[in-house]
Amino acid sequence: MNVRSVARDALASGPVCDSCLGRLVADRSFGLSNPERGRSLRISLALADDEPFDPPADCWVCEGECARFDWWARQAEAALRGYEFDTYQVGTRVPPLLAENDRLLREEVGLDPEAGELLKREFNREVGKRLGEATETTVDFERPDVVALCDLTTDTVEAQINSAFVYGRYRKLKRDIPQTEWPCRDCNGTGLVQGQPCDGCDGTGYRYDESVEGFTAPVVCDTMDGADATFHGAGREDVDARMLGTGRPFVVEVDEPRRRSIDTDALQTAVNESADGAVEVERLRLATHEMVERVKTLPASKRYRMTVRFDGPVEADALAAALDTLEGATVEQDTPQRVSHRRAAKTRTRTVYEADGDPDGADPTCATVEIHGEGGLYVKELVSSDEGRTTPSLAGELGVGATVTALDVLTVEGEDEPFADPAFFRA
Repeated sequence: MNVRSVARDALASGPVCDSCLGRLVADRSFGLSNPERGRSLRISLALADDEPFDPPADCWVCEGECARFDWWARQAEAALRGYEFDTYQVGTRVPPLLAENDRLLREEVGLDPEAGELLKREFNREVGKRLGEATETTVDFERPDVVALCDLTTDTVEAQINSAFVYGRYRKLKRDIPQTEWPCRDCNGTGLVQGQPCDGCDGTGYRYDESVEGFTAPVVCDTMDGADATFHGAGREDVDARMLGTGRPFVVEVDEPRRRSIDTDALQTAVNESADGAVEVERLRLATHEMVERVKTLPASKRYRMTVRFDGPVEADALAAALDTLEGATVEQDTPQRVSHRRAAKTRTRTVYEADGDPDGADPTCATVEIHGEGGLYVKELVSSDEGRTTPSLAGELGVGATVTALDVLTVEGEDEPFADPAFFRA
């Protein structure tokens, strides 16, 4: 490429500003800005031709937009005012006419349509550089806290505020509390049936008054001054089960937060005070968006403790032998009847890692059973057989009916090492 020939042809096409001229050779002489390249080319031609140096007053390519980088940066800063952020990105909507002008200029000088730097990219870079300096923040091309979208057609800047994330673990210490809010089926969550308060939910719209989500997400959302919040759990326990021990991993995603630098210790205290003993959270930390996917796809095993009632007396030796058979077994489970209304019919194969139990010394029809199983194992059905839909099962091995009357999740195991990865957390 002969840069003087390119510049001469570009200037012959009409008035072209220094930015648009320099952008044609943006891949030359690193360390120069496009306006510096353009001005240098213009001066070089004036000297070579012994012509007066005549900077252009107008530009047919960008129609003066390249002279407004400072103005656009101020508009972007104003659009993001009131939001706390450490990282940003700038995007630009270039009108079709200007994009076509940018293409035609390259065609006029015989360059590839992608040669040098396109107007859109220069806009993003120049406005972004000024915005970063003004706000003392860092550009992030992967997942910034905020995006300022400059629309050259409307002379407006649209602020896109990306979500913030808080990771932690919860313990559910009371039974009959779902993990997430559970809309009433009778009224579809509206609280009304034919204009009257729904009898199924007393007009609340929810089947249960309390939930783990209800105790956590609103407090996190309020602390970060967000528009809304979503609760993501690493699986879920049954409504009538407690979640004890080390707790279950979760992430609260906050939409459009105005605050990001929060005291997670104080937040943890606030959540626990709000839950008043029904739910406890711990290890709260600011996380990245990757943590949501990590939590939702966690291949963790679970350890359960169950109170089991049998339809007749069961000897200690028979219980031990049945549990020995289950330990290490590969179990086939058809979708349980109790969840068939919301789960597709499917046969799942899961492994029982450990099985142990103790009979109730005072009542031979009752026992305490502990199961450590692969994630997705339906442990209630492992005990009851669900009318033969789970094989093998404790009831099947004993030859007597068995029902879980109380269930506790003791641990959600296998996540400690990957969740320690600093890539999932914000500094």
